[in-house]
Amino acid sequence: MSDIVLSSGVRSNLLQLQQTSNLISTTQTRLATGKRVNSALDNANNFFTAQSLDNRANDLNNLLDSMSTGINTIQAANNGITAITKLVQSAQSLVSQAQQTADTTVRASLSTQFDSIRTQIDQLAGDSGFNGINLLNGENLTITLNESATSTTTINGVTNDSTGLGVNASANSWAAAADITAAGTDLTAALANLRSQSQTLSSSLSTVQIRQDFTKAMINTLQTGSDSLTLADSNQEGANLLALQTRQQLSSTALSMASQADQNVLRLFS
Repeated sequence: MSDIVLSSGVRSNLLQLQQTSNLISTTQTRLATGKRVNSALDNANNFFTAQSLDNRANDLNNLLDSMSTGINTIQAANNGITAITKLVQSAQSLVSQAQQTADTTVRASLSTQFDSIRTQIDQLAGDSGFNGINLLNGENLTITLNESATSTTTINGVTNDSTGLGVNASANSWAAAADITAAGTDLTAALANLRSQSQTLSSSLSTVQIRQDFTKAMINTLQTGSDSLTLADSNQEGANLLALQTRQQLSSTALSMASQADQNVLRLFS
């Protein structure tokens, strides 16, 4: 079968109509996806640059979960220190009461309460973990701060049970004043230690929170940069679509007119 031969006018208008249809399809895709660059074919440089920015943003976004877990772990330890501090202060109150009486029965009762508080300190220290890590039980916490894992921070754990704090069990039911004084000395040292630990944890928490805020800002910057390379202007694309649809209608009319011109020539032979 021989090829169909189109006149110059029909072929020109048909080509114009095909080009307009392709442009309409491209514009509709941009409006549907919200992007002017949907593949490397649209703009290879922008596509791959945006992809790289998005990949880094995703990597950093994954780190935020780790940072949040780390922050919660530090806060759990700090909550434990706060509670243990209150227990130590309660124990100091018992020591003060024992020092103000010579009644051995009263002293024995106060020493029993003291040992009960000591047990509570042990239990609190054991319950201050988060997600399997307890900074008050001698466990360390390492938090990764960048996507290449070249920046990390390590929070060293402490042993904050009664033994770790140096709070010994009451001796001889506090019958002797020296035993009460020794207990008071232990509590004073423990309280100073707890306050130092709280300051250290607060500093570590501040560092991680600052890095968390920085990471969030960096993710936003990366995503904004990616969007500027690929996102379409919906207003502009909408206007383009209207213009292309008008052009399509005109091209269809021109094609019809060109076809009619060919038919007029054919009538000369009829």
